[in-house]
Amino acid sequence: MIIMDDLGYGDIGSYGAPDAKTPNIDRLAREGVKLTDFYANHANCSPTRTGFITGRYQQRYGIESPLRAIDDTRELLPSDTSLPRLLKTAGYATGLIGKWHLGARAEAGPNRHGFDEFWGFRGGAVDYYTHNVVTTPGVKLPAPIHDLYHNEEPTTVTGYLTDEITARSEAFIQQHSAAPFFLEVAYNATHWPFQGPDLPEAKRGWTNSIESGTRADYVAMLERADQGIGRILGLLNRLKLTANTLVIFTSDNGGEWLSRNAPLFHRKSTLWEGGIRVPLVMRWPARLKPGITSSQVGITMDLTASILAAAGVTPPAGYRPEGIDLIGPLQKGTTIDRTLFWRLPAPPDAPGPAAQRAVRRGNWKYLQDRGQNFLYDLRADPGEQHDVAQSHIAIWQELRGLADKWEADVDAKAK
Repeated sequence: MIIMDDLGYGDIGSYGAPDAKTPNIDRLAREGVKLTDFYANHANCSPTRTGFITGRYQQRYGIESPLRAIDDTRELLPSDTSLPRLLKTAGYATGLIGKWHLGARAEAGPNRHGFDEFWGFRGGAVDYYTHNVVTTPGVKLPAPIHDLYHNEEPTTVTGYLTDEITARSEAFIQQHSAAPFFLEVAYNATHWPFQGPDLPEAKRGWTNSIESGTRADYVAMLERADQGIGRILGLLNRLKLTANTLVIFTSDNGGEWLSRNAPLFHRKSTLWEGGIRVPLVMRWPARLKPGITSSQVGITMDLTASILAAAGVTPPAGYRPEGIDLIGPLQKGTTIDRTLFWRLPAPPDAPGPAAQRAVRRGNWKYLQDRGQNFLYDLRADPGEQHDVAQSHIAIWQELRGLADKWEADVDAKAK
């Protein structure tokens, strides 16, 4: 499972990027299945990662905004039904290399959730060179906080973090190549700070400004991650594991301001398509025909269900995953109708109803943005340029009613 951070829908070559060279991700798309209508569980990182680890809507766990770098008491508590814990019941070695962002304490860290090995950072963003925590503008840390761990012990390296994630992913695969393994490769690229690789020391500084950086910086970060993915794919091939290894590539949400989300509208932290629709490529030569483009609608927690099904794991009684296994319909060339929900809470300083809500059912998308109701036919209008709510009042009213019921359900059963 390769998950990028803040990658735009149109940032890679196989999704139309004209400037970024991503031959290894594009190779995955040629050799696997590319989904055009796949979504992140949320428009931000921590909620989506919660959906992936639990296989359920993140609202049920009280995580629907990013965990702050400091003074955030929210965390995803360990569970017997977390994805890595369930995979361990089927004899899988489990590893997470890279970003966690579901709790800063060791008690809520990856190892406690069932990962045999963790190497990476627990927070949301770190300097690519110093590996110290970075925060959004206006948030100052009393002192530098180093955020790099091997399992539960602090560790230090001197390399560019994207390269270090790649190297430790290769080491995990080498170590566990003789038996079933699950590895989540959680790159911090292309999240700010926008620090490209191979910078001289004098140019590595981080100014605590999200706006610092250029598209060229961003592309360099993406291309270095693509090179790392190429190394991982090459290792699988040398170990003769390619045919029967499911490789998944996606992003945790839509892209930031330097990203290319075309042909979609808007960006990360919104429920417009540019904030939640993301690339998804799945390659499994033994099970999936190559070179297929599918319009199957999916969401991050579907990947949880797909991984468990691929590993032959039967969910225990009482566990109710909310995603579906995508492998079956992709093998058959069929599609399954989906109804999916999103909610973006209002900022803490503006309490009240959700800032945005969205529902996708079939080709229709209902969006409520700060009290305004919109309806789009995404098959005809993926860029959300033509609101058809006035001509289809019954449809948007029906979808709004579904959103009300869903909200009541997830809030009533929230932990």
